[in-house]
Amino acid sequence: MTSSYTTSSTFTRTNAAYLASKVGADLYQCHRRYGHPTTDQSVRDYIAELEEQLAAGYVARYEFGFLAAGRRRVVSWSYTATATGLTGGDDRPGGVYLAADVTGADWFNYLTRDGSWFSLPEGRRRVFNDKLPFTRTPADSPTDGDGYWLDDRAYSSGGVVLPRRTFRPY
Repeated sequence: MTSSYTTSSTFTRTNAAYLASKVGADLYQCHRRYGHPTTDQSVRDYIAELEEQLAAGYVARYEFGFLAAGRRRVVSWSYTATATGLTGGDDRPGGVYLAADVTGADWFNYLTRDGSWFSLPEGRRRVFNDKLPFTRTPADSPTDGDGYWLDDRAYSSGGVVLPRRTFRPY
């Protein structure tokens, strides 16, 4: 005797809020250890912006951390939005690397939007951006400094997975 089943998953705003809260916990831990983002309100703004972007399906990659001269990573945390349609492992947030020397490094928060964002008419992009708590300015993507990448966590909800990679100094 055999049996089969089919499941489906719909990604909702609730799922987006859940995933944004997981990344937000990492942001809060970074805030407490390294002093950036500088205020609790700025962390809440990053969480709100990420929730909106995830709910709309516009996130390809999200990264924050610290850069040395030449936009070279000192330490950072990167998340890639992957729509698997499956529910996968869902790690607890936190456990961010706390031993980096960020003296003289600049804080950054970088969002890469996926292709669906660029297919929107300019007017719809403007309306969407007006809902966000702050305006992003274009910047080149950071490059790796003296360190290595470690795949260390994955957050999952509603068929979307945000695997976290940490760039750590040697």
